[in-house]
Amino acid sequence: MPPTPATAEALAVPSPAAARRRARGWWRRLAAVGDSTPATVGVAVILFWLAMAALAPVVAPYAPNATDLAALAHTTPSKAHWLGTDHLGRDLLSRILWGARPVLVIAPLAVLGATALGCLLGLAAGYKGGWIDLVVTRACDIVLSFPVIILYMIILTHFGSSAWNIVGVLTLTKAPIIARIVRGLTLDLREREYVTAAKMRGESALYIMFVEILPNARGPLIVDMCLRTGYNIIIIGVLGFLGIGLPPPDPDWGGMVKDTYGMMMVWPHMALVPCAAISSLVVGFNLLAVGLREIGLRD
Repeated sequence: MPPTPATAEALAVPSPAAARRRARGWWRRLAAVGDSTPATVGVAVILFWLAMAALAPVVAPYAPNATDLAALAHTTPSKAHWLGTDHLGRDLLSRILWGARPVLVIAPLAVLGATALGCLLGLAAGYKGGWIDLVVTRACDIVLSFPVIILYMIILTHFGSSAWNIVGVLTLTKAPIIARIVRGLTLDLREREYVTAAKMRGESALYIMFVEILPNARGPLIVDMCLRTGYNIIIIGVLGFLGIGLPPPDPDWGGMVKDTYGMMMVWPHMALVPCAAISSLVVGFNLLAVGLREIGLRD
């Protein structure tokens, strides 16, 4: 029997009690993050770099591209340059702080884009099945069959290196992986009782996919997003090292390693400082993912 208007309205509009329960659930999850040591350390590292990126114009002692000709002969750390300077006399600390800005924008944006596209494809393939599943699966296989570094080089060499092009190429190459994850989760969740109940109420396929299935798959997806943000930070550094990352002279952690590659035996700190920045931020996101997985297992 189709639902009456009153019943449909009750189903569509959550009650105040349900809203309060959801709010309490979110507060419990936030408290659980604080109870997890890996998650707490990961959040602290991420917040540190976010604060440094946001306050770079204030805390950076020099402009990122300002050169100190007097420091060319003394590139090691000193009172004037706490982390030393690079081969052009630019302050490493300032370039590290300013270089955190594009990394913390490009990597999460690419993850959000890849997750949105991957969820659309994975939900459609897993819930609808049939020819839609076949087309989506084969398209993902084709994209994943290419060596990613070569694919990055071809696309960025053709379209040019810019922040938006890097976001686009990361989105397109990571979306098939997320689509496979979402497809597998959807194949399992579409057989659950609440999905059957939604079908019996006469809900549309879009409603079932985005209201019934996707929220119940958010746990693995959030953990994957944290891990994938760390992977994207590594990829951005690799692209900069290969010379196809952010265009110079703006600071790019991978580009900073590339610029000083030939001088590592003489002045190793020039490469070690940006490498340490990349590693710490990646470790922060990985620890957050580990903590979220522990919280999920406890729940």
